[in-house]
Amino acid sequence: MAIVVEHDKRRHEILEKALDVFVDEGYEDVTFQKIADRCGITRTTLYIYFKNKREIFLWSIKQLTGGIEEKLRGIISDQSLSSQEALRKILSLIVDECENNSRLFTVLLSYLLNLQKTGGDPAERVHRRLLRLHHLIDTILIRGEKSGEFKKLKVRSAYEMFYGLIQSAIFRLSVLSEKSIESIRETLNLAVDGILA
Repeated sequence: MAIVVEHDKRRHEILEKALDVFVDEGYEDVTFQKIADRCGITRTTLYIYFKNKREIFLWSIKQLTGGIEEKLRGIISDQSLSSQEALRKILSLIVDECENNSRLFTVLLSYLLNLQKTGGDPAERVHRRLLRLHHLIDTILIRGEKSGEFKKLKVRSAYEMFYGLIQSAIFRLSVLSEKSIESIRETLNLAVDGILA
């Protein structure tokens, strides 16, 4: 009797388990074999789904960020929230995810530094991954400006301010190993207060 394999489900499971391997081992120390072992499959089976560890890593990150993006879109589409409430909720969710995934950012940093060493463009990679986030925050800023909740502002500059604070949170968690970033939360709330009309 043939075994029916749900390829999308298995691929999703591989990506989730692989992300744990990357967090536990660090990008450079992860091998295809370690990922296969964690998934309980052979390397040959793993090659059916992915061609190398870099591809697995990038898809794992994409799967994680896709889940976060879905939550952010849910906040934006919630018509019961004012623009101010939606912005605060979005920023809070992002900081929560940064805090929950602080070890992953250490792996990402290692990956980006390795990419730079080998002639890749880490700025372009990061920009591509954050394009949707940029758009989502811009949407809230524009909505708040149009409704009169926010001051007339340069949307790009306001985004850069919030993005800089988020980068600070990531740095403090992944590089400085801070356990709590309550001060970043307070600063983000202060920044939102600063754009209120």
